[in-house]
Amino acid sequence: MKRSRMNRLVRLSMIIIILTCIASLFFCDKSRPTYSVIPKPAFIQENEGSFEITQAFRVVFDKSDSEVRNVGLYFTDRLNGASGLGIPVIERSKEGVSKNTLLLRLEPDAEGLGQEGYELDIHPDHIILIAGSPAGLFYGIQTIFQLLPVDVYSDSSASQNGPWILPCVTIRDVPRYQYRGMHLDVCRHFFPKSFIKKYIDLLALHKFNKFHWHLTEDQGWRIEIKKYPGLTEKGAYRKETLVGHSRSKPHVFDGTPHGGYYTQDDVREIVAYARDRYVTVIPEIEMPGHATAALAVYPELSCTGGPFEVATQWGVFEDVYCAGNDRVFEFLEDVLTEVIDLFPGTYVHVGGDECPKVRWEACEKCQARIEAEGLKDEDELQSYFIRRIERFLSSRGRRLIGWDEILEGGLAPEATVMSWRGMEGGIEAAQQGHYVIMTPTSYCYFDYYQADPRDEPLAIGGKITLKDVYVFEPTPASLTSQQAEHILGAQGNVWTEYIKTPEHVEYMSVPRMCALAEVVWSPQQVRNWKDFKARLDVHVHRLDKLDVNYRKESK
Repeated sequence: MKRSRMNRLVRLSMIIIILTCIASLFFCDKSRPTYSVIPKPAFIQENEGSFEITQAFRVVFDKSDSEVRNVGLYFTDRLNGASGLGIPVIERSKEGVSKNTLLLRLEPDAEGLGQEGYELDIHPDHIILIAGSPAGLFYGIQTIFQLLPVDVYSDSSASQNGPWILPCVTIRDVPRYQYRGMHLDVCRHFFPKSFIKKYIDLLALHKFNKFHWHLTEDQGWRIEIKKYPGLTEKGAYRKETLVGHSRSKPHVFDGTPHGGYYTQDDVREIVAYARDRYVTVIPEIEMPGHATAALAVYPELSCTGGPFEVATQWGVFEDVYCAGNDRVFEFLEDVLTEVIDLFPGTYVHVGGDECPKVRWEACEKCQARIEAEGLKDEDELQSYFIRRIERFLSSRGRRLIGWDEILEGGLAPEATVMSWRGMEGGIEAAQQGHYVIMTPTSYCYFDYYQADPRDEPLAIGGKITLKDVYVFEPTPASLTSQQAEHILGAQGNVWTEYIKTPEHVEYMSVPRMCALAEVVWSPQQVRNWKDFKARLDVHVHRLDKLDVNYRKESK
């Protein structure tokens, strides 16, 4: 009996020791330095020691620069919200680096940093963040957040948060590509302004710098145009929506009206919100196809005169803007004039994809245009259409982006091609000396299934796993070094035919967005799938704190 009791006591002691060790690891994890930064920095060196943020900490900027100060406030807003420490942002009053400070320093001539790179040095008693521009400082701040315990992403200062310890590291980081984008279609399904801001926050967290906002479609016109109020009074709403997949027959509809739009004040607010996070918003006003919502309001802009209704199902529709009607170009220039006023960025996306030519073939006005302009066929008529819009945008100091169909019939001189039907369109455009953004369906369409369709929510089709995205290489090996310089970067696309809610958008885009972020930011030689997966295991806890409905990957 004594030996049996002794054995039980030994076993009990061993269990207590094991549980104590596990608890110790768990509770120490908040202060244990982590290097789970996504996207992975170009260079990171571990140094001895750590830095603890306490109430004595200050964020200091060394010039009377309001934009740098705002970067500092962005940092302290999140840190103070999570910690309750009340860290201030102050202008530096003397040379040198003081203890217990984060110094934000602009060095426009810093070698190799460009406009978006940064250098971060965390010492045991101070931190220095150097960049060539405020954008670089902002990206450095994102890295600091990811070096802190994940509780920095909490929205309240719970008493158990902290200690706020950073590892001593040296990081030198520069993005690989200048265009790092994510897209969102708000036409097939409309999403509120609050979610658009949350989506932009996700982009900023992952160092994306472009938000491609798809604002007009067959199923809804989502942006207020003062000169044409009917576009939102009528064109922003459809009477019902297809239920199930479009391939399923017979078609069934929900009988429920759907719609919504963003006022011009909403747009200004969102653009400013994005600008504060160094994200440029690129609007897309679709033409000459995918125009049913506009034609439902102004049928005289079509070849046939209608009537039309805002589309209730998905697909490609034969009625498009009439390329032979000068009133169409007057209308589109009026629309783009208001759009340009709202979006200060360089680019305007005009679509140009999936434009059937059957109406043009039978339209007297379109055929007269072909003859008058000496065009060969309807493909060249589309080229005429895009070139005419490009000339207008260029006269207003803007550049045109279009899907790769704009190559058909001859590419507009200054147009940038967004290659979606594979890499071929991008390769052709780069070989012609045009700038290219790669977004092929095989790697970048986040409306595709992520795993076996039987285990996933309804999607449009196809399958792109997290690893598929991670191994994507935007610059084709077939290009010469000179041609490769025309690859600006890449973009992930979220089309929403089968995505009805913000939570579903998050599920489809995250963590595939995380993988793409590393593709477009990190040097190719530092990318490693197993290493990324290990860092993602930590990163998802940040997403938990941010209340993101990401898809949980299988181990």
